Amino acid sequence: MTIEIPKDARAEAIASIQRYFEAHMEDRIGNIAAGGLLGFFLEEIGPVIYNQAVTDVQERLQMRISELDIEVHEEAFTYWRRYDKGGRKP
Repeated sequence: MTIEIPKDARAEAIASIQRYFEAHMEDRIGNIAAGGLLGFFLEEIGPVIYNQAVTDVQERLQMRISELDIEVHEEAFTYWRRYDKGGRKP
């Protein structure tokens, strides 16, 4: 599965890479080289981040599913309890 990002996010990421190189490296990096570096990161490292995000979502969903019975539980056989508490007869 190829990880793709929207065009505007890609442009911002390339600009951020260029800015990083200007601030922390001795050389500047051009637009094409920054785009290539971004592509490398998306292909090489992106799946690790993506897979961790999927794992995190699965864990959260499993927690929610395990709490579902508590959240939507309905007591059975409550009709007569109402009358027993109030002393009324049907």
